[in-house]
Amino acid sequence: MPAAEEEMPVFVKKVFAWLGVAFLIFFVAFRPDGAAAMCQSIGVGLMAIFQGFGDFLTGVTA
Repeated sequence: MPAAEEEMPVFVKKVFAWLGVAFLIFFVAFRPDGAAAMCQSIGVGLMAIFQGFGDFLTGVTA
């Protein structure tokens, strides 16, 4: 495979990463309430997942 074809996916990943960062900055700057609500939702979801793992491990060891 030529070197140019191998580098293309890396370039595309970098472009998408920078677009994601730009969107995040735009979202926080112009919709701070929505960004805060989204972060809170993600935090609540992660806590539920970890609580589920904790309950599972407690059940396995009991």
